[in-house]
Amino acid sequence: MAKAAAKPAVPDFTRPALAPGILAAIVLFVGVALIDSSLFIIVRFVVAILAMIIAWFAIQARAWWWLIVLVPIIVLWNPIVPLELNGTGWMSAQLIAPIFFVAAGIMITVPRAQTSAR
Repeated sequence: MAKAAAKPAVPDFTRPALAPGILAAIVLFVGVALIDSSLFIIVRFVVAILAMIIAWFAIQARAWWWLIVLVPIIVLWNPIVPLELNGTGWMSAQLIAPIFFVAAGIMITVPRAQTSAR
């Protein structure tokens, strides 16, 4: 009697914000060393863009409450009209924001599209 091949279990959802969340956390940690540098503008661009991507995934997942955290991050790290923040407040924001990015990446789940059964 032949055994049927076991199909791996596929979850009903995806975590599309996980990779951008982890990448943003890495950029923020590296960006701490660049705060007083002219290269910090690159950190601002990357963080703001990744926050917008994660916000889009939050909208797709109907997880509106994440916008309460992501919109201020988009505004604070906005490279077009930068807010000039200094001192421990900015340093604290650089070290606290990665927690929110990783948490959003883990908690934002988007349902998989239903495909036809074969």
